[in-house]
Amino acid sequence: MAKAKVIDFESSSPAPLTKTAHGRAIKPYSGLSLFWRTFFLLALLLLGSILAWLQTLRSLEFEPRAIQTAQQLASQVNLSRAALIHADAIARVSLLKTMADEEGLRIVPREPTDQFTPFNADAISRQVALELTTRLGPGTVVASSVNAQPGLRVGFNIDGDDYWLLTDQNRFNPAGGRTWVIWLTVAAALSLAGAALIARLINRPLKELSFAATRVREGDFAASRLDETVITGEIREVNIGFNRMAQRLAKIEQDRAVMLAGISHDLRTPLARLRLETEMSVSDLDAREHMAADIAQLDAIIGKFLDYARPDKGKLDAIVLADVVDACVYSLSKQSDVLIDVQLEDNLVIKADRVELGRVISNLLENARRYGKSPDTGVARIDIKAIGRDKWVLIKIRDHGLGVAQEQLANLTQPFYRGEAARTAANGAGLGLAIVEKTIQRMGGTFVLTNATSGGLSAHIKLQRATQA
Repeated sequence: MAKAKVIDFESSSPAPLTKTAHGRAIKPYSGLSLFWRTFFLLALLLLGSILAWLQTLRSLEFEPRAIQTAQQLASQVNLSRAALIHADAIARVSLLKTMADEEGLRIVPREPTDQFTPFNADAISRQVALELTTRLGPGTVVASSVNAQPGLRVGFNIDGDDYWLLTDQNRFNPAGGRTWVIWLTVAAALSLAGAALIARLINRPLKELSFAATRVREGDFAASRLDETVITGEIREVNIGFNRMAQRLAKIEQDRAVMLAGISHDLRTPLARLRLETEMSVSDLDAREHMAADIAQLDAIIGKFLDYARPDKGKLDAIVLADVVDACVYSLSKQSDVLIDVQLEDNLVIKADRVELGRVISNLLENARRYGKSPDTGVARIDIKAIGRDKWVLIKIRDHGLGVAQEQLANLTQPFYRGEAARTAANGAGLGLAIVEKTIQRMGGTFVLTNATSGGLSAHIKLQRATQA
């Protein structure tokens, strides 16, 4: 019998795992995409090149310019000192005025109370100050400002009196002012933009190939064609090879569909005649029932082969989950060896194919009824639970049987795989759970099998949630 009630239940479904070709489960890996890896490598190369070029420029340009600047300043100081020493008082005033007007040079007395800032803002400035001290003597003072007044000043001595030679600092800027900073910023920005463009160009063919491979995996061979006229020879050859492979797979898929249709027609027609003749010609009622059961089993096995081989996705509609579950439970509610407990959240509407979803749930219920019976009572207790989580609906169908060995869980959804004898008491083709997994994937969901902590096998289904039915 079946009983239904609405309660909350915890979401114990494990995160879906990716399976390898051998059935082993692996966790999906997330890391840098090829675009970002290529971009970072190119950016690192370009920035390293700019820094190396800047260091070379400092060695070949900045340091010689600092020495040249120090030579010019030393020459001005020496010429000014010599002119002032050999000029009389009247000529000295005229000379100072001419130097200020024509050359922008001012000579003012240096007071003991003057507060100055040393000219050592960077390595080049310190190099200039050191060269001036070497050329003019140990008492030389080079300042970038005096008494909070900016300006390049050189302190020197004339007949025991201290003076400042004030000149325009921009005329002797060894680093070229802000020009180099602006140039380096522009060069770095252009280099990064170029790296992004190159990475995009390199990544585009691989991205197109990845998209086409995904479409082929989904069975959409028409949308997976790649451009065979690209300029790059290697990419053109890969695209041509991929297109030929996709065409070959499409032909194989078409031949398979035709073959399966022929199998369905050629086998089921004589089976139907054989069943009719058996019922009419065999007089022994018991033998007739056994023969009819064998024929029905052959027909069911053929049907499972066809179900597993179906390539189409089908149309997804908004389906009320409770309606499908009730219809599936009703067919088992009259059987004495099964007890079903249904716990569904209210108003669960999912995107699915009603017929396909019904076959999935019926298959899982039948699997639990056959192989999930309690050893003590011989009754299969089955729990059906479902809740909504954001854009998804989580469905859990669990029995209370012996469960499955942990190392066999990943293989249960493999075609033709049969587990231990405890769960294979009935005859079959070993395609039931493989059909369930493939059907769920066609509807855009995931399917995972786990052993329940308190015993039994749990089937976890994750399907898209719909807004309305």
